[in-house]
Amino acid sequence: MSWGEWEKLKSDAVERQPSQMRLNGLDGNGGTSAGSGDLVVNRDDLGAIGHEAYLLYGRLTRDGDHARPSTFDASLALTNGNFTSGSELLKVHDRWNSQLRTLLNACARISNHLDCTKSTHAKDDADIGGQLLSTSKIDEYFK
Repeated sequence: MSWGEWEKLKSDAVERQPSQMRLNGLDGNGGTSAGSGDLVVNRDDLGAIGHEAYLLYGRLTRDGDHARPSTFDASLALTNGNFTSGSELLKVHDRWNSQLRTLLNACARISNHLDCTKSTHAKDDADIGGQLLSTSKIDEYFK
């Protein structure tokens, strides 16, 4: 096969492939709104989301448990009074506690994960910067 035949086969394959299915390149605007093709994460954005998750965690911890004691007492009183709604109210009480714990855990994970992500990316940036600096030092010896 000659070089010309190879180039013809490649161009034919490209023409047969729909452009929206191409995974081996960027679209016309670079694949992102910034046009660079690089993943860009603003640390301020991560910090704001993590902070809001932390604040929500604090509010849920404080305010999410107001009705628990009175709901439990009411379910006991209804059950002791031979009302069937007492056991059902206890189920509501238990479900609320379960869902509140799940939501608190989710908020804590979001906040902690974003804090970890910020520090990990900062460390990675420093490591990469150090590697690039050491490479440029080596280049100085070859000049």
